[in-house]
Amino acid sequence: MNVEALSDLIRALARADWDGADALVGEIGRGGWVGGLQVIGTAFALAVHRRFEPEATPTDIAAWVSATRAQYEDGNTLPVLAMEGLIRAALGEEELIDNIPVDTVIAAEVFVLGQLLLEAKLSPSELDEFVDEAEQLAAEYL
Repeated sequence: MNVEALSDLIRALARADWDGADALVGEIGRGGWVGGLQVIGTAFALAVHRRFEPEATPTDIAAWVSATRAQYEDGNTLPVLAMEGLIRAALGEEELIDNIPVDTVIAAEVFVLGQLLLEAKLSPSELDEFVDEAEQLAAEYL
């Protein structure tokens, strides 16, 4: 697992460096995402918990997903139910991810993570702290 590439991916997403993020996704993908799912999944869960209250309703989450998808020309190709399910799973409804294919999980988590990081408008030091926290938490499960 290339932790540096995963950290760079999180940073690229937070900066809206889509070309850099695409290149990193390709690089990480060539390695089979070994360990990467854990780091990205942990960063995703952290970002979700920072954005949504624990009592967020399915309607709250669906509204966020809808508004986020509407910002993009190709928004109709983004997996609505997967995005909603992954967010809700991060908030405690783990069973919602049982039938989501791994490739869809990766794509949706990377997209949603990027959007949540953009919304958070983290300073460089806050982003470093976020990445460090995600790496530390993921390391506990690797």
